[in-house]
Amino acid sequence: MISKSRKTKETDITISLSLNGAGKSKIDTGVGFLDHMLESFSKHSLIDLEITCKGDTHIDDHHSVEDVGIVLGSLLAEAIYPLKNMERFGSANIVMDEACVSCDLDLSNRPYLVYEIDVTGKVGQFDTELVEEFFKAFISNAKISAHIVTLRGKNRHHIIEAAFKAVAVAIRRAVQKNDRVGIPSTKDVL
Repeated sequence: MISKSRKTKETDITISLSLNGAGKSKIDTGVGFLDHMLESFSKHSLIDLEITCKGDTHIDDHHSVEDVGIVLGSLLAEAIYPLKNMERFGSANIVMDEACVSCDLDLSNRPYLVYEIDVTGKVGQFDTELVEEFFKAFISNAKISAHIVTLRGKNRHHIIEAAFKAVAVAIRRAVQKNDRVGIPSTKDVL
């Protein structure tokens, strides 16, 4: 298990991660809906996670959500790069009732995000616009190229949870061991 901490005037975060885990998690970000999404991410990626965040949620959840994405992404990058003997590419379509979200990604060591999740409003007390802020921070710091796209859906909770699960399963597939691929790039470095 590797760990990383980050402390600012707005947040104090510690995350531990085991890339080849069993999907176990212990998460307390102070943002209930984010905890639920990260528990689901851990379960379906098979990445063990321990996350604590003390943030300025008396203002709003923005700093906590974004900063957790920053630390989690940078820790994932530390766990996977330099990439060797892993599949590199992963994809998943995840269905939750009427919702279906697709994630295609490349562990490219070059961050790029296509985010087509059109949800507005709230899920409980959670501002749904923060989902995009989380994924921007996470994908950028993990140095992943990812396309996260809603194929269909109406229920905000279902769409967002399907997005987190789609990213999780795509990562699980991309980090799959494959000794035959060596360094999976014609450049011979990732």
